[in-house]
Amino acid sequence: MNDAPHWPAETSEHARLWLAFPTGGYTLGDTAADAHEARQMWADVAAAAADFEPVTVVVDPSQVEVAARYLRDDIDTLVAPLDDAWMRDIGPTWVHGQRGELNAVDWVFNGWGAPAWARWGKDSRIARTVADAAGTPVVSSLLVNEGGAIHTDGEGTVLVTETVQLDRGRNPYASKERVEAELARTLGARKVIWVPRGLTRDYEEFGTRGHVDMVATIPSPGMLLLHAQQDSAHPDFEVTRALRTFFEGQTDASGRSFDIVELPAPGILEDGEGPVDYNYVNHVVVNGGVIACAFGDKAADERAAAILAEAYPGRRVVSLDARPLFARGGGIHCITQQQPAPATSR
Repeated sequence: MNDAPHWPAETSEHARLWLAFPTGGYTLGDTAADAHEARQMWADVAAAAADFEPVTVVVDPSQVEVAARYLRDDIDTLVAPLDDAWMRDIGPTWVHGQRGELNAVDWVFNGWGAPAWARWGKDSRIARTVADAAGTPVVSSLLVNEGGAIHTDGEGTVLVTETVQLDRGRNPYASKERVEAELARTLGARKVIWVPRGLTRDYEEFGTRGHVDMVATIPSPGMLLLHAQQDSAHPDFEVTRALRTFFEGQTDASGRSFDIVELPAPGILEDGEGPVDYNYVNHVVVNGGVIACAFGDKAADERAAAILAEAYPGRRVVSLDARPLFARGGGIHCITQQQPAPATSR
């Protein structure tokens, strides 16, 4: 029997998908129109996912009546205090134990490296709250980490980013060796791939400083979907070319080189704040489906949906205009966290 935990791939069977309802601050914005846009966006993602699997949305006590007006009746809710609404980062990371049971890893969350603008006192307790509601024991970790900062192929390969886990605002005394040891203890990581950096926008004031779920994802072992900015006028043109070169030199936990499939960026290069980080990598896989980002670029959106349909055979791709999410700092993957189904004994 293998004593190490097993972190299943996002394509494994889900028991449930979790989200958090927008509560306040920059996520809701300054106007009633901004608040409506945010609430509707989160509700649309929840509804799209609920067509495939059970969905629970964590709702702050102050938002219960508002959430009821936006969320579909077949979506469950859990009332708990929230600062923000990025469930991928504040929720637990579920792993399988020796007998296939679920355990929930509770990372330390400090608002993406303790920036002056962030508030995280309530969000830092959400992983344990969600784990308790799901009836899954908690595995505590002292590593400051977020769900959007890690990714697995389900076979022991884990992607991380040098500028996230080694960020001084997160883990000032960490080394690669210490991080890898903790990921082995909590997730069963056998091979940690240190991605050198993330997208340009992610290093601005409200960014995460390099979350991997804006750059790459592994739809099946040995295959890697990679964001590709194809316009040389965008700063990520050089970034994504360098990332491709990096991944071409990597192997996974089983020693395989990656079959790299590019997901070309949409043609939109800027918004009111500067160069965008619009990407199709930031999708969420659900039972029988994929909830994907769209950006109002019909040709690029359709091309990305076709690539995703081929990468995830047998799953129906549903694309949602994710620009309201990206304007607030993330994408569809960022606001969701999957709870895997229990597995048989290993």
